[in-house]
Amino acid sequence: MEPEETTTEAASEAQNLAETAQDLTDPTKIQEWVDIGLDYLAQYGVKILLAIVLFAIGRSVAKWLVGLAKKGFKKSNMDDTLIGFLGNIMFALLMTAVIVAVLDVVGIQTTSFVAIIGAAGLAVGLALQGSLANFASGVMLILFRPFKQGDFISAAGEAGIVEEVNIFTTHLKTPDNKAIIIPNAAITGGSITNFSAKSTRRIDFVFGIGYGDDLKKAKEVIWDVLNADDRILKDPEPTVGVLELADSSVNFAVRPWVNASDYWGVYFDIHEKMKLRFDEEGISIPFPQQDVHMHQVSS
Repeated sequence: MEPEETTTEAASEAQNLAETAQDLTDPTKIQEWVDIGLDYLAQYGVKILLAIVLFAIGRSVAKWLVGLAKKGFKKSNMDDTLIGFLGNIMFALLMTAVIVAVLDVVGIQTTSFVAIIGAAGLAVGLALQGSLANFASGVMLILFRPFKQGDFISAAGEAGIVEEVNIFTTHLKTPDNKAIIIPNAAITGGSITNFSAKSTRRIDFVFGIGYGDDLKKAKEVIWDVLNADDRILKDPEPTVGVLELADSSVNFAVRPWVNASDYWGVYFDIHEKMKLRFDEEGISIPFPQQDVHMHQVSS
């Protein structure tokens, strides 16, 4: 840079500083600046103050509404995890509405802001559609309660005792103590069998006797075994009848009713007791047999 240019710029800056210093001491300029500040304050000060008040009131109302909703959820015995999650979502939505209202009061155009929020929500929804499906299914399971913790169910091709129902997954424990985690969407997308939903269950037995055995005697023996077990309910009464005349046996359909908690105990015990009584009474239990005939062919 040439020395003359440097000298000119320095002189210009010095002149600007001198003018600024003169403006600071000039009552007219100071009054002009004060008037401009007061105009801005009159124009935007009330709006800003109103926006602050509106934000504070809106936040308080949002908290109150969320608290009220949580109390209602707890009265309906909703899962605590779901209550907290829904409460957070509700608070976020309410605060979004409050912020939009505050920006509108200040004078900021909110149309583009709302459009951006909508586009972002759509993008997130498309990216997480699988997780959202599991979440929606989890909400349905907790709200409608087709099963509860401790129930033995069959769903999505698996069977076990329900240990926990989460937002996205359901945890089962199999009778041999294996843990199974099933996505909630897979459960609600198919049939659900709840073996613990009813207080009583029917056990379906099939007992076969030989064609040469006394049918009436066998029927009496079956009734004796059923009546000797106090776990078998009298009402409804058990069903004992001839089911079919099979290839090698006469099959009885034996269908007693028991309390759900006694199902497997009675199931195993009746099989054992029926075999022992049939042996005592000389009643045969047929099993598959095959006759082999050998013919000698002369050479």
